[in-house]
Amino acid sequence: QAHLRESGGGLVQTGGSLRLSCAASGRSFSGYTMGWFRQTPGKEREFVALIRWSSGSTRYADPVKGRFTISRDNAKNTVYLQMNSLKPEDTAVYYCAANSWDTIATMPTIYGYWGQGTQVTVSS
Repeated sequence: QAHLRESGGGLVQTGGSLRLSCAASGRSFSGYTMGWFRQTPGKEREFVALIRWSSGSTRYADPVKGRFTISRDNAKNTVYLQMNSLKPEDTAVYYCAANSWDTIATMPTIYGYWGQGTQVTVSS
């Protein structure tokens, strides 16, 4: 049974940094695309960043470009999201997800595996 578990969320001041981790278990995600999404109450889940496990190629949503960096550690089967220069509008529950198509996919409906989410709160 594939399982994704996020960690690293918390409360940080504007301009601060956090690193989220997504530990994958239960199967190999080699050949998958791993994504980070976020959601605030009353809004749809939105794409943040993705990385193709095989090639390492990445894509970012415009609001986070230049501030967030997604990476992976093959040996640890873990994906990271380094978030710098955080803003109050980055406050959300952040979810890790995986899709088996190994493509550049920003729609959450493409992703078949999801973690439980981790709260990120940026105070002003």
